[in-house]
Amino acid sequence: MKLSLFAALLLAFVMMSIAQTLESWIVRLSPASFPELPANLVQELQHRQCTIPQAYVKKYKNVIKGEFARPGQIDWAVLCSVKGVSTILVFWNGSEKDPAALAPMQDNGYVQGLGGGAGQWGYSRGIEPMGMADIVRYHDPDHLGDPLPPIDHQGINDQYLDKAFLVWYYYDGQWLKVAGGD
Repeated sequence: MKLSLFAALLLAFVMMSIAQTLESWIVRLSPASFPELPANLVQELQHRQCTIPQAYVKKYKNVIKGEFARPGQIDWAVLCSVKGVSTILVFWNGSEKDPAALAPMQDNGYVQGLGGGAGQWGYSRGIEPMGMADIVRYHDPDHLGDPLPPIDHQGINDQYLDKAFLVWYYYDGQWLKVAGGD
């Protein structure tokens, strides 16, 4: 019995150490680091104690804008990290009131080896707007199970860089998974 308890404690210690090591590879920026982000959203993100994790590929800043609710309405989406969990917050029409929150994920689950050299690791979650034509092109009804709803605005491409992606599309008051791939 004592040996089993010792083994369990040792395993727990090793797992905690690995998680802390992975966290050290994640660069997080303050919402104020993004001058394009409206001041009311910066203030709301700071109030929520959000930081914005940065992907190792500089293209993905994890602060985006697009027509995510309907054509002609500009919405903002931010990958908000609080206590090691990132959630996509969508601010409708640039308002800080009642943002949508989707896809909360542990940040350290998105740290991967980058290859090309020993000890190179990087954060690998990125969001970007996805256009209507790409949503239709990447829709896989066999994998996702549902037919595609009418597509008349952008979706949010939620990526595990170099591995997989999933596209979120707002339709009829809910977020749907409409496209994806490995």
